[in-house]
Amino acid sequence: MNLELLKYFKGDRVIWIILLLLSVMSLLIVYSSTSALAYRQASGNTLHYLIRQFFFLGIGIGIMLLMVNVIPVKIYAILANYLLYFSIFLLLLTVALKFADIVKDSGRTLKLGPLSFQPAEIAKISLIIYAAKVLSVKQKTKEDLFAAFKRIMIFTTIVCGLIFMSNFSTAVLLYTIIIAMMFVGRVPLKYVMLAFTAGVMLVVAVYFTADYLPESFGRVHTAKARIERYVHSLFHRDNSSQTGITQADYAQLAIYEGGIVGKGPGHSDVSNYMAAAYNDFIFAITVEEYGLIIGTGLMFLYLILFFRGVVIVRRSTRTFPAFLVTGFVVLLVFQAMISIGVSSGALPVTGQPLPWISLGGTSLIFTSIAFGCILSVSHQNQKNREIQQQPVQVNVPDEDCEMEK
Repeated sequence: MNLELLKYFKGDRVIWIILLLLSVMSLLIVYSSTSALAYRQASGNTLHYLIRQFFFLGIGIGIMLLMVNVIPVKIYAILANYLLYFSIFLLLLTVALKFADIVKDSGRTLKLGPLSFQPAEIAKISLIIYAAKVLSVKQKTKEDLFAAFKRIMIFTTIVCGLIFMSNFSTAVLLYTIIIAMMFVGRVPLKYVMLAFTAGVMLVVAVYFTADYLPESFGRVHTAKARIERYVHSLFHRDNSSQTGITQADYAQLAIYEGGIVGKGPGHSDVSNYMAAAYNDFIFAITVEEYGLIIGTGLMFLYLILFFRGVVIVRRSTRTFPAFLVTGFVVLLVFQAMISIGVSSGALPVTGQPLPWISLGGTSLIFTSIAFGCILSVSHQNQKNREIQQQPVQVNVPDEDCEMEK
């Protein structure tokens, strides 16, 4: 790469290296895992989804460069409320279209002409930015922290409730992230535990009442079925005749066949039988082709991202950037660990893609915004350190002038 271009890649260099490695892995795995999809939807053109993924990865990197080089971090605090209100409007619109039976799918995607995206992705970013802003301005007294807790929980309940109507796992993930942010934001532990307990009780209540809820009430029936299938597989691993072979079973088969060193690039067989091999279960295909060694290395990349996030937070001199990085790092790492856990059979199926690896379009763009915020704060920290390290110039009176006086 031209050295002149490297100056634009500002911020934490380790995170940029992680992004480069994840991008290479994404292109390799998406190309090999979409061959069956290409024959179904792209007339057998196996390069179609590779080019598509390369295009969106390029757009994502461009967004990150724009955010790091042009947009100051304080702009996100200024826009926080407007972004949150806009995301709530989009969620309400999506739910209304679903109940009006205008949208025929799961209700996650909103189509506006040629543009198609999931409002939940915008809501995740908006709510994290809003929570970071509220926590940053409510830090002086216990009354401030309680006020922050109330404001955050009100909007978290609204946003997660609307997301819950179409995406149970994303609602739970976002709720958990906000709780983690409040814990880091010094909200009293009793309030944090109250929110956590309320969330757990709500999930349990929904699980046990799912059979009595109408089909239009979100995807609670799907969530319950996945949990029951997961529990059944734990105690009856040798009996798949009752439930049939699921994608989770294929994912575990892919990991088993991959072994330590894998079957080699492009030699995945299991991906031909999985509907979401290139998305929710892409980690399993990675292990099948490249083995547990590369799969473990992939997990370590996300763990390194987590520790670099901790470093950035500790170096932040202001509260808003610190809370902003906390929210987005937890989002990316939690989502990655959930996706890996689902592929390996450690968790029930949730439908969470592997960040910056899975095949995506607008989801990659929203992921790039999260990375862009982290890198922007890192770059701001670097500039602050450079200013602090500059020697202080002291104006020494001229000796001749002093003598004349």
